[in-house]
Amino acid sequence: MTDTNINNTEEKRSLSFVEQIVENDLAEGKNGGRIQTRFPPEPNGYLHIGHAKAICMDFGVAERYNGVCNLRFDDTNPSKEDTEYVDSILQDIQWLGFKWGNVYYASDYFERLWQFAEWLILQGKAYIDEQTSEQIAEQKGTPTQPGTPSPYRDRPIEENMELFHKMNTPEAVEGSMVLRAKLDMANPNMHFRDPIMYRIIHTPHHRTGTTWHAYPMYDFAHGQSDYFEGVTHSICTLEFVPHRPLYDLFVDFLQEKEQQHDYRPRQIEFNRLNMTYTVMSKRKLKALVDEHLVSGWDDPRMPTVCGMRRRGYSPESIRKFIDSIGYTKFDALNDVALLEAAVRDDLNARALRVSAVLDPVKLVITNYPEGKTEEMTAVNNPENEADGTHTITFSRNLWIERDDFMEEAGKKFMRLAPGKEVRLKNGYIIKCCEDHPCDKDADGRVTTIYCTYDPETRSGLPGADRKIKGKTLHWVSADHCRKAEVRIYDRLFNVENPGADDRDFRELLNPQSLTILDNCYVEEYAAEKKAGEYLQFQRIGYFMADADSTADHLVFNKTVGLKDTWSKQNK
Repeated sequence: MTDTNINNTEEKRSLSFVEQIVENDLAEGKNGGRIQTRFPPEPNGYLHIGHAKAICMDFGVAERYNGVCNLRFDDTNPSKEDTEYVDSILQDIQWLGFKWGNVYYASDYFERLWQFAEWLILQGKAYIDEQTSEQIAEQKGTPTQPGTPSPYRDRPIEENMELFHKMNTPEAVEGSMVLRAKLDMANPNMHFRDPIMYRIIHTPHHRTGTTWHAYPMYDFAHGQSDYFEGVTHSICTLEFVPHRPLYDLFVDFLQEKEQQHDYRPRQIEFNRLNMTYTVMSKRKLKALVDEHLVSGWDDPRMPTVCGMRRRGYSPESIRKFIDSIGYTKFDALNDVALLEAAVRDDLNARALRVSAVLDPVKLVITNYPEGKTEEMTAVNNPENEADGTHTITFSRNLWIERDDFMEEAGKKFMRLAPGKEVRLKNGYIIKCCEDHPCDKDADGRVTTIYCTYDPETRSGLPGADRKIKGKTLHWVSADHCRKAEVRIYDRLFNVENPGADDRDFRELLNPQSLTILDNCYVEEYAAEKKAGEYLQFQRIGYFMADADSTADHLVFNKTVGLKDTWSKQNK
């Protein structure tokens, strides 16, 4: 047992079942007390939050037990893979706060896998099948009916070897033949019914070019790659449970070939992350991008790690959310509101408070001198004194939120109305004029509100203690602010579980998932902030400058509101 193993009973109860297995293996001295995990993404798309859960487990176990977690790209299908995806995966893992021990590729082992396949052929445990994919699928049978042997199953070893080498030539026709393991066509586990090990693909590989024309299947490459690298715990999601016996069998064969039996990787499965109003299928996410139903893989509505980063989620909030839902052996549908709550809680501690008005209406303080300005002190973050303060300019003409004023208001309306007082954040107490509270346009829409201020009530002065019934409103100076575009996001899908819906997922998209407000105003301090800096627009929510934002055209994304109003609206 290493020093990092936990002996405290209370902490032991908080361990995931995966960590308990790891601790038991350490206690039994398996693999010489060594811990090595891996995160093995296929570079055929961008990582999403489901991958983030696996990342937290794979890297987290290695960190907790003084082990190492390697990153291995499962690049065995060149027709779907690209260096763009490799680069994005590297960036996302680093952003989440993890460091890998080494970077490997399944393609690093193509030669060793080929030699292993040749050995299986020589042992009479693999053969070349020239049936079509449809014929192979049909003769595999069903879970309740055994399969029927391929007519090519008993080919001579020499012929199998000759055809296997032919598969790896430019002349080989894609789909004309495959290499299959000769196992058990009557096995109740369908994965044992002579699984395909190699197929022909002529698409150039992003690393090996046209060196190879025959590529290993995932089930053949995965366990062997774990073995070659010395992985002790191969942690994956529940859909791989029926694959585990085949994983173990191929490792058995490889140990027989290598004549080595003192080490073997162990596969452990946990539940994948599913969220409401979200799809996690890479195929569907890629379709959304390719069909321009979203702006790209990093569209802030997407469940991708890069989309969440662009929207303004912090890596810490994602990790806290994943930790809160835990790891089990039962699939569940997690409420996206839980993720948003974790984001909200985390950003409350780190976001800088700034002033912004999203639906502006002019406010004129009639007794404030024209041309006069004052610099008001604003606390950057009340949760962290070390974040300091900044100044915001106050003047006669301000912008406030339109719904902070009501011309005919009831007693329970605590914001600005004729004869009512409110406090302006970091500023003064103001009172709405009663004789002429506002101007309107020809359509009856309020264009300007008029009020007076009490000069003795500036924040920080003794008069600031005067009690009023009205609320505190945020504002920006009309002459000292910047215009901005603000993008408001809602759920990407209209149904709670689009992944389980029989309809085409495109029909389930929420047409109101993006609202663009192009007449917003932010204080100058906020205009200086860049993508990656967490902001709270006071009284509104959490925001971040978008990657599209420029000095001439400011763009902010709404990350999450201050409260979970969406759930209440949809009960």
